[in-house]
Amino acid sequence: MVNDVGGRPDGVIRRGAQPAEKAVIALVVASLRGGGAPRQAVILANAFAARGQIVHLVVIQPEGALRSAVAPCVRLVSLESRMLRLPLVRSNRRLQVVASIPPLVRYLRHERPDVLVAAASHVHRAAIWARCLARTETRLVLRASNHLSRSAWNTKRWPRPLLPVFARLFYPWADGFIANSEGIADDLSRVAGIPRERITVIPNPVVTPELKEQACVPLDHPWYRPGQPPVILGVGRLTTAKDFPTLLHAFARLRATRRVRLIILGEGKGRSRLTVLAEQLGIAADLELPGWMDNPYRYMARSAVFVLSSAWEGLPNALIEAMACGCPVVSTDCPGGAAEILQGGVYGPLVPVGDDAALAEAIASVLDNPPERERPQTRARYYSADLATERYLQILLGVAGISQPHEPESESARPGADEAYAHSPTLLPQRPGERAGVLRSE
Repeated sequence: MVNDVGGRPDGVIRRGAQPAEKAVIALVVASLRGGGAPRQAVILANAFAARGQIVHLVVIQPEGALRSAVAPCVRLVSLESRMLRLPLVRSNRRLQVVASIPPLVRYLRHERPDVLVAAASHVHRAAIWARCLARTETRLVLRASNHLSRSAWNTKRWPRPLLPVFARLFYPWADGFIANSEGIADDLSRVAGIPRERITVIPNPVVTPELKEQACVPLDHPWYRPGQPPVILGVGRLTTAKDFPTLLHAFARLRATRRVRLIILGEGKGRSRLTVLAEQLGIAADLELPGWMDNPYRYMARSAVFVLSSAWEGLPNALIEAMACGCPVVSTDCPGGAAEILQGGVYGPLVPVGDDAALAEAIASVLDNPPERERPQTRARYYSADLATERYLQILLGVAGISQPHEPESESARPGADEAYAHSPTLLPQRPGERAGVLRSE
């Protein structure tokens, strides 16, 4: 069953009743729990709706802390079914993909959105099959935010070779592709066999006015009071990709020579491993793992340095968020967008992946010689939600064949436009017999 949730209208949106300049844009995500992909989907959904588009945020499992962040003008649609509520299915991503296809097919047939945007590789699979089975004219855009090659290598749910094979066979069925960094675009092209010119790079819509407001919210934490040792901050899921054990080893090196403290915001299956490692390294008293926070920005604004210790990334939102809060940063030179964000080390040190000695040395250097807090903020402006939203709408409306109400500002004329925006999209032709801009009746 497909349900409207969160107090949204229950009535069917009738396509013929909408003004021709508007599009119905559906974004599908796995859940509204904390995390990069759901957070970006909520930001985009709210921004699209604020610009006059009709927006559906379609979620496989509607629970999560981000639900309250969805704007009232966004229609929140739950795909949750009896099968998806089974504990075995809820705990198994592969089964979630299979179980979400029938309700997603029903949604597409009933609502007929102009374009469906799917984020994360497991959501890609559900969206590809659902669009095929629904046999509607909805255009499908796949948004890549992490390395497909790394997902295939690291996953235990699918045999290692299966993800690239699936991608090569079925990803070409999509009508458009968006990657959040050059590295992700190159990886998607290589693994899925998608011509590079078909992939548009649009950085994540990270920096919002709400982020800056939340950074100013008071933080009553004893470690941040005057006269306390500097706090090193890490943010992210406690998973293999984030490689927090390397950060703990680096912190132990620092703790041996100076008074410092470490806070890691996030939750995940790696919590117990980190707790045991902290005891073994003798740093447990100076480490705090408070779990996932809906407002990490007030921590970022008050920490001495933010550290990204990841083994691989897509485009690390937390790194951009920390910079937007004025926090000095240190990062591993991991596959993904970290080097792009820091412009090769211009805006913060880059160290080899897994090298705790180099990481400790870089952190110490930043603690001893902190940069002006305005410097990282300057770079973070390139990842504003306004710039990303404008670019997304240009691509999505073009893929859907819907004319835009006005021509977007040229890239060269926009102050601070990031060079990643210079890639113009290659749009697929209309399907035979289809007219651009036609609003289809149910």
